[in-house]
Amino acid sequence: MPTPTPIWLVANAASGSNSEAAVEALHSDLEANNFEVRRTIAFPDDALPNAGDLDAAGIDMLAVFTGDGTVNALLTALYGWAGAVLVLPGGTMNLLSLRLHGKAEVGEILSCVARNGARRVRPKVARCSAGDAFAGLLVGPGTCWSSVREAMRTADVVGVLQGAAEAISQTLDGPPVKLLDPPVGMDDGYPLMEITPTELGLAASGFHARTTTDMVSQSWALMRRRFREGPHDRLGLFGQMRLGAVDACNFPVLIDGEPQELASPANFALVECEVDLLAIGSDG
Repeated sequence: MPTPTPIWLVANAASGSNSEAAVEALHSDLEANNFEVRRTIAFPDDALPNAGDLDAAGIDMLAVFTGDGTVNALLTALYGWAGAVLVLPGGTMNLLSLRLHGKAEVGEILSCVARNGARRVRPKVARCSAGDAFAGLLVGPGTCWSSVREAMRTADVVGVLQGAAEAISQTLDGPPVKLLDPPVGMDDGYPLMEITPTELGLAASGFHARTTTDMVSQSWALMRRRFREGPHDRLGLFGQMRLGAVDACNFPVLIDGEPQELASPANFALVECEVDLLAIGSDG
């Protein structure tokens, strides 16, 4: 058998559908595919590694088995590193993993990488002053539904009911956001906008609630993390864009699921990721 490939692993047993058993199973899959895990970083108890840590240990491949938010923090901290990061589906949405590997599961991904079947890629990301998004951004008062979804994930029934009522109020009453440049979409803005980086541009959509039926439909879609099923307008594909909050100085944004705030107006641009990622899919 060839010499095992040394790697470090970043894992979060509490991320999404992960568990300690899932992390243990991953270790077994890695060993079965001739990877030697020389160190496991258990996030958030352990600090995320940086390029200096990896170089000092002689590691040029890092695997990450967490949700999109942790993946984001890790990748941006590794900008400029000469090694490669293997993103595995270890969270709730796994949007970046889907982008890199399609619907392949962990075992299939590891097997392909072990056979040298993966490519090094630097996918396009969405950049704003609050950071880079690898999977996508949600913008506007409708982002408040993220707290409701968290309550659902932890089976907090009271939290879900209270949060849903507050989220509906904030979504309706919060300052909507609109596309200023190019001037596309509704003049009075949207309670929620999505910006998704693709290799061809930033794909923008505005989610609306023009009627009571729309509001019910949109709320149900947001609660289930399936907001794309709600009523929306496809605004286009752009290399760069500027958003503003209607009659407000700031607006909330989720960057790969993590909450931030932007000053209005805010610029967004399509740029190249600054660290190599391993991909087995055709769209990475």
